[in-house]
Amino acid sequence: MKKKLVSILLIFCLLLSACGQQPAPTESAAQPSESTAAQTPAVTVADPAGTTAFGNEHVHTGGRDAIGENGVVATGREDATRIGIDILKAGGNAIDAAVAIGFALGVSEQQSSGIGGGGFMTVRFAETGEVVFIDFRDISGAAARLDMYEVLENGQVKDQANKIGALSVAVPGEVKGMLYALDTYGTMDRKTVMQPAIDMAENGFEVSKITSRDIKDAYRQISEFEATAKIYLDPDEMPWDMGSIIKNPDLANTLRLIAEQGEEVFYKGEIAQKIVAAVQAEGGYLTMEDFANYKIHVTEAVHGTYRDCDIYSSNLPSSGGSIIIEMLNILENFDVAAMDPESAEYFHLLSEVMKLGFADRSKYMGDPEYVDVPLSGVISKDYAKTQAARIDMTKAGEYAAGDLWAFESESTTSYSILDKAGNMVTVTKTVDATFASGLVAAGTGILLNDTLVDFSLDPESPNVLAANKRPLSSMSPTLVLKDGQPLLALGAPGTTRIITGVMQVITKVIDHGMDIQDAIDAVRMHDDFGTLILERRVPQSVIDALKAMGHTLNTGEEWFTFPCVQACERKADGTLKGAADPRRDGKALGY
Repeated sequence: MKKKLVSILLIFCLLLSACGQQPAPTESAAQPSESTAAQTPAVTVADPAGTTAFGNEHVHTGGRDAIGENGVVATGREDATRIGIDILKAGGNAIDAAVAIGFALGVSEQQSSGIGGGGFMTVRFAETGEVVFIDFRDISGAAARLDMYEVLENGQVKDQANKIGALSVAVPGEVKGMLYALDTYGTMDRKTVMQPAIDMAENGFEVSKITSRDIKDAYRQISEFEATAKIYLDPDEMPWDMGSIIKNPDLANTLRLIAEQGEEVFYKGEIAQKIVAAVQAEGGYLTMEDFANYKIHVTEAVHGTYRDCDIYSSNLPSSGGSIIIEMLNILENFDVAAMDPESAEYFHLLSEVMKLGFADRSKYMGDPEYVDVPLSGVISKDYAKTQAARIDMTKAGEYAAGDLWAFESESTTSYSILDKAGNMVTVTKTVDATFASGLVAAGTGILLNDTLVDFSLDPESPNVLAANKRPLSSMSPTLVLKDGQPLLALGAPGTTRIITGVMQVITKVIDHGMDIQDAIDAVRMHDDFGTLILERRVPQSVIDALKAMGHTLNTGEEWFTFPCVQACERKADGTLKGAADPRRDGKALGY
């Protein structure tokens, strides 16, 4: 790529600007035809009303939730939420809406998810009560191997080759997963549900604060690849500013081909050919055979209970669902409802529970086609009692993994939908890191994942990189039922913080009786490596009490580094409510 000369000072200023952005509501160059542009205007994002102080930050909280009699949708962007509502209004069911939203988010939030990546979907069907888990996680190619990378003395991969560029790319699963869900459980045709995403890619959408910040943060990475820069940098080869309109006509053409020809064109036809050519031109290893061999997995969701509710969540190769259930099982041994949800006692208990769960995750979890995972041990109530007994409520502990085999008897965007019939859908999908591999396949408009970075390079790890393998994930699209009826559909992006974010929202609704929006807005915390990370809103007295218990604290992280939970709730009177997270661009709508 012929690069524009940019001074070091200018790059430095961009990075400072990106770090200083405060998110509110949340991607080239060629113009659509005049007739098309006149028919469908560029999509813009409205600012939700209301501002609340989060520590030293002021963020938009009000106006993000919504009530609906016939259906509610909560996503990470208002443009995608409106598309889901429009599908429901046109007579589609929750699955139709979920597929339309998935393709739309792959346009306006492609730095986080899209058809260059993969994910998971958890669905409950109102008519039968059946819960299904659809795994469309990316998979490594047949030539993937540990010695693809040069590992430096500090344990890092040289040139971040497992994170940036062609050697980080796995075979994407989203197209096959979305179209399977639509063909099997939906009521509408491909063209109907995909047309809104096609229009958005063709005519453009507005850059939000979040998207502007993400582009600036990834500026150097984007600049390395010509096809990527063509989309995400302006004509002066600088990041698009907030309020700009980004168009992706190549992606519009790609989506149009999929709508017309189905998954075959993506996995065996010209789209696969373009992706493989782009990856191999940059030194990657994927082949047409890798694409042709890709398969989704449709299984039962992992199931547990918490108090008087049923929990259904992501099965392997995601660790998210089972570890959420393990953590909830441990919490069930404590009177959480009696605790102040912003007290040192409460944060301490959650910290200990999280450390216990993550110790087991690290030791045992991986792709079940490669490792034997003691899943029923992970979600065992009896095992949880032994874990709960290890917790000292007066001081912080350090934990090795427990003996799960003794109890063995047999994840980056997320959105949720409830329809009037009682169908429940929650989806979490990702291209992995923000802006992923950085590589857009020329002529497709598709930003390709960097999923191989999710593998371990430790040969002893159950999650070690291998050929034709799905990496471990934390994505946790979760459904909660009470008395056999829908209660919550929720999920989040955010690596291992997905697990703890979803778990905290569930407990606040069940244990503290919080409204779903209040539960999402509440103070969030995380602990998986022995450092208790708190949002800045926590009072100094609580911080001092936690330090006295022996916790190592990090209270300086920005609020938006915590997972952006999108959820739908069915109230006791049957009213449907959508709730969205102020930590990114979340917006719920209902009708």
